[in-house]
This record gives sequence, structure tokens and C-alpha cells, in this order.
Amino acid sequence: MVQNIFKGLGIALITPFQEDGSVDYSALKRLVQYQLDNGADFFCILATTGETPVLTSEEKQTIKNLVVELVQGRVPILMGCGGNNTAAVIEELKTGDFKGIDGILSVCPYYNKPSQEGLYQHFKAIAAATELPVVLYNVPGRTGVNMTAETTVRLARDCRNIVAIKEAGGKLEQVDEIIKNKPKDFDVISGDDALTFPMVSCGAVGVISVIGNALPREFSKMIRLQMRGEYDPARKIHHRFTDLFSLLFVDGNPAGVKFMLHEMGFIQNVLRLPLVPMRIKNMQRMSEILKELKI
Repeated sequence: MVQNIFKGLGIALITPFQEDGSVDYSALKRLVQYQLDNGADFFCILATTGETPVLTSEEKQTIKNLVVELVQGRVPILMGCGGNNTAAVIEELKTGDFKGIDGILSVCPYYNKPSQEGLYQHFKAIAAATELPVVLYNVPGRTGVNMTAETTVRLARDCRNIVAIKEAGGKLEQVDEIIKNKPKDFDVISGDDALTFPMVSCGAVGVISVIGNALPREFSKMIRLQMRGEYDPARKIHHRFTDLFSLLFVDGNPAGVKFMLHEMGFIQNVLRLPLVPMRIKNMQRMSEILKELKI
């Protein structure tokens, strides 16, 4: 089986926009460098938090090239490549530019709500279409379907290059079941910042983090402490950010983290429709929390 290299703090990278709605590549460069300097272990690009559905093909290619050039192989790069049309995903894997990319993150098919057998066959076909490591992405709150622990473990056993799952189902018992029954070389990665502490305690190997865009040093420290078995100081970091976790997604992702980054001076607080910035009352509350945390 192919080894999973996506461990520790993964950054679910945002896409900064200028006031006119165009991609702010200068801000993106500053942000990636900041994350590299402050504990990022890998990047996850062109996925949910990057507002990928509203990017053009040219913008996606430019972002991919920019991140690959900046990272220069220092940490792995995971790139989103998924959808609800299996044939189209396979075609992208066969014809797309994956130079400098170390693996793909592939989301469960959304909207058409396949059965567990449909999910299995979809991901089996995707894994067969690429030599790259594949990280599954289960996020039923977005896709409308939950991939069960049984299906995940079946894929892990049957497909040598399916190396991990980004589990964002919000069910710790499902996480525990996967970890209990998975093959040795298959890993679970948290897809939920608020559940990262308990998931790593259960045996997950890291997180693909939204809040890591803004607070990579703090969040990576929590994970490193846990990996060393130092749970008390790690728990303190987790509890320090509990209020932020609850606000981060209340107006949709990445509205919360974009406002955080705007407050920190990194980006403009701009999203592309159909997403919009946080409501004013939530911005005010987040500003207060950031001041309390001295961020």
C-alpha cells in the first residue's frame, strides 16, 4: 500500500480576492509564506475552503502553479479533484496538470446521493485512474450522503493508493470505527477544526484545517503536543479557541476565516457569490474574541 504523507497540520487554503472580485495573487503569496513559516505540514488547495466552484479554469491553474512554486517541495501538496460525475473526474485525472502535486482529495459525490455501493465503485474507479495517492473526503453536511465506516474501510483494503480519509461527518463513533477496523497504513485526518483534538486523541494523524489559515502556529502546536502524548497543554490550546470554532462556520465557510484574515491584515474581506461575508453582529463578536486572544 502507498504510504500517507499528509499528516499534522494541513492548511485548507483560501482564495483571497481583491475588492473588484479578482484573485489577489499577491495576498495569496504572503499567506502561503506565513503558513510555511509558522508550522504548516502540508497544503490542501482548490477544495471547499478555496471557493473552487466559483474559480475559472485559468484561475485554478494559476493558483496551483503559484503554490507549487512557493512551496518548492518543502511540504506535500494535496489538490482537490472530485465531483458527482465519475467519468468527468477520471477524465480530469488523465488530462489535468498534476505536476508538483503529491496527492488528490476527492469528495463524496454530491446532489445525486449515491448508495454505499455507488460510493465504493466511484472511488474505486478514481483510484484506478491515477498513480497519485488519494485522500477520500466525507462531508455529509455538504454532499447529502454519509460514507459509512464500512465503505471507507472496504476502499482502504481494496485500493492500494487510497491512503486516508478526511472525515468531516461530525460523528466520533464513526471515526473510532474506521480507526479500529482500518488497514495499518490507512489514516484518518480530521476535517473539522472543532473536533481535531478528540479525533487525534482517538488516533487521527492530523487535520485539514480552516482556522490554520490564520493561526497555523497555535494549531500545529496543539497537534504536535498531542502526538507526543502531552494532552493537557494541547487541551488548553483547544479550549482557548472553542468560541472561535463556533463562530467560524456560522455564516458559511470560508466567510469566518476570511474575516479573521482581514482583521489580521492579510486579505480583503471579499467572497464570490453565492457566498457573502459574515453578518455584522458576528464580525463584531469575532473581533472581540480576537482582541481577547491578543491575535
